[in-house]
Amino acid sequence: MKKSLFFFLLCLLAFSATAQQAYRIIGTVTERNSRERIPYVSVAVWNSSKGTQTDSLGRFSITGVTPGIYRLQVSGLGYKTVITPEFRLSSHDYTLDIEVEENRINLREVSVTASPFRRSVESPIAMRVIGLQEIEKSPGANRDISKVVNSFPGVASTVGSGYRNDLLVRGGGPSENRFYLDGVEIPNINHFSTQGASGGPMGIIDADFIREVNFYTGAFPTSRGNALSSVLDFKLLDGDARKCSVKATVGASEVSLTSNGHIGDKTTYLVSVRQSYLQLLFSILDMPFLPRYTDAQFKIKTRFSRYHELTLLGLGAIDDMRLNKDTDPADEGKQYILNYLPVIKQNTYTLGAVYKHYGGRHIQTVVLSHSFMNNKNTKYLDNDESRPENLILRYCSDEVESHFRFENLSTLRLFKINAGVNLDYAMYRNRTLQKAFAHNQATEYNYRTDMGVFKWGVFGTVSYEMDNGRFSTSLGMRLDANNYSSRMNNPLKQFSPRLSLSYNLWGDVWVNGSIGRYYQLPAYTTMGYKENNVLVNKYNGLTYIRSDQAVAGLEYRLGRDARVTVEGFYKKYDHAPLSLTDSIPLACKGTDYGASGNEAAASVSQGRAFGIETMVRWFGSKRFNMLASYTFFRSQFKSPLTDRYISSAWDNRHLLTLSGTYKLPKHWDVGLKFRLMGGVPYTPYDEYTSSLVDAWDATSRPYYNYERYNTGRLKTFTQVDFRLDKVFYFKGVMLGFYIDLQNVLNTKYDNPPVLVSMGKEYTDENGAKRYEMKYIAQQSGIILPTLGITVEF
Repeated sequence: MKKSLFFFLLCLLAFSATAQQAYRIIGTVTERNSRERIPYVSVAVWNSSKGTQTDSLGRFSITGVTPGIYRLQVSGLGYKTVITPEFRLSSHDYTLDIEVEENRINLREVSVTASPFRRSVESPIAMRVIGLQEIEKSPGANRDISKVVNSFPGVASTVGSGYRNDLLVRGGGPSENRFYLDGVEIPNINHFSTQGASGGPMGIIDADFIREVNFYTGAFPTSRGNALSSVLDFKLLDGDARKCSVKATVGASEVSLTSNGHIGDKTTYLVSVRQSYLQLLFSILDMPFLPRYTDAQFKIKTRFSRYHELTLLGLGAIDDMRLNKDTDPADEGKQYILNYLPVIKQNTYTLGAVYKHYGGRHIQTVVLSHSFMNNKNTKYLDNDESRPENLILRYCSDEVESHFRFENLSTLRLFKINAGVNLDYAMYRNRTLQKAFAHNQATEYNYRTDMGVFKWGVFGTVSYEMDNGRFSTSLGMRLDANNYSSRMNNPLKQFSPRLSLSYNLWGDVWVNGSIGRYYQLPAYTTMGYKENNVLVNKYNGLTYIRSDQAVAGLEYRLGRDARVTVEGFYKKYDHAPLSLTDSIPLACKGTDYGASGNEAAASVSQGRAFGIETMVRWFGSKRFNMLASYTFFRSQFKSPLTDRYISSAWDNRHLLTLSGTYKLPKHWDVGLKFRLMGGVPYTPYDEYTSSLVDAWDATSRPYYNYERYNTGRLKTFTQVDFRLDKVFYFKGVMLGFYIDLQNVLNTKYDNPPVLVSMGKEYTDENGAKRYEMKYIAQQSGIILPTLGITVEF
């Protein structure tokens, strides 16, 4: 490995002397509501002296710009100053159309300090905008957005559980997050996603499509319902209206091809296809499972006129995970994983259409989408498929959703009013045959579910901002309901009010706050679970999960390049599903492969999460970007046995991240990230039950002693990631190389020892057949390298 890295660096050095290229940044400036072109406003490259002015038709052209990642600043009398999202100028002229808003009240010349930190009146707190630089260059993330957000405060991740992308935000579980692509809801953003949760080992969304991401950890917009912990709202690039280009990437785990261009004068497109060979990397690392995936994504946008536009989106993936039966037989830890992990096959896709009508002060948006997910899990005892009786799991499930959403945004002087409705229909189908050990005996679950659920919601927000921007407030509400049961069909029971405030105390110091009530529907796996051919959870009183949340904090702006924030949060959970098998909230599960929530449950669990976050974010000069964050928090639920709060599965308590990238001369970039997470609690095993032959043969895994739930705690985890990029710009061609090293110091992490069967049977004094058992050490942590080559032309 070291020789390969050394040879790779030599290749980069051999090509380091290249002629400097220069291109144009061209486009138009348009008023957002009226769609009129804006003449004679200033357009400048942010943080530089390069700039120009729009002509009488609102067009601009900035010449002589060398390749790199840039922003533009637009300012003019009577309009709010705008700093665009980051974009990359690489192998040809870049086209960028910019929207500005009229300052309807204060038309006099004012002093404005332009800043890339954009604010939202509805979400002035607990919202971060993630730009291209952070996505492309984040060390250890490998351009995967689920790993990029781990640098931000309040975000934890799982350790030692198969290189997963589970999002654990502000003490919440992996099932509490929602994802949107240009306003289209998508069910998950990971390959091999856990059904009923969200995580998986690799992201689906091609980073070449992403313009920026709005990451909400609280104060969620009313139009983005069904979330309790976070919302990731992806804003995608538009295709190039003037030139067609192709980009190819070869990495350690995948090869991808992306095309960007136009069809005629009114339609642009983006399309990509990726094929993994992750199974090759995992085979080299001698992992017990070998994943392989194919995904495709497209965006087609047509501007019929200034006032009408239609966007078509598509995202799909085919996932196939097989077991590596050739893994080292002497490695007991890998053999343990091999013996319990099922063979997983998944197919998923989302198709969506977004229509926008710009009618002056009123903008209407109509969103139609359809999503499908098929999840198949199969497992045989000892992976022996030769005998039918060895089948211990055959799981096949479909989740199909159709969405309609209508929104109207009206701008009335200092007020903005956004209101809308959503209508959804979901189908859940399940075919399950699963052996288990419950109630002290071997049990077989065999059921079929065909369930349809009609959902509806109404939402609205009124926002106000003073003309000088010193004070803003937002008052919003949602109503949600569905026809699953009488406990869920009254929207007044799911009334969700929320209020946000922001005030400039003095100078560059702001105080921000938000309070609200949020609801989320339980997972379809829980709603559709059957026993004796009956939807038992429907009759157990399953209902919406409720979370009351409050966030307050201070923000200090250090000029235009840096911001310091301190935020405190409190989240209270009610009516969360509690497992009737082990008396643990389902929210404490969902970080294992397969499915989560498919068990008997009742909406009786209560919980809370609270903490304080600090963050320093600095876009320093033209070369250095830095993000530092620290979070102290607690995540707890109320035990039904003692009526006391105990630690949940996500109670890390401490999160610390130091991350930075530096631009060296001649288009070299170097990045480093240090990550610290407090140890999570764990539960000791029930040795008496685990050793029973019937119990072990049902799952090939030990059983927990839930009477001692989370009484242990692991040690603190640390990791250092490194990234090195080198880009060459030739005439009409961009050639890039990168090295991304996760856990570069090869830090080892000790998981709890796992209890396993030695395969030897005996009969105890009560006549029960048991296996001889032993504990084996479980240690994770290796250097995970990624080498990549990118060509764009």
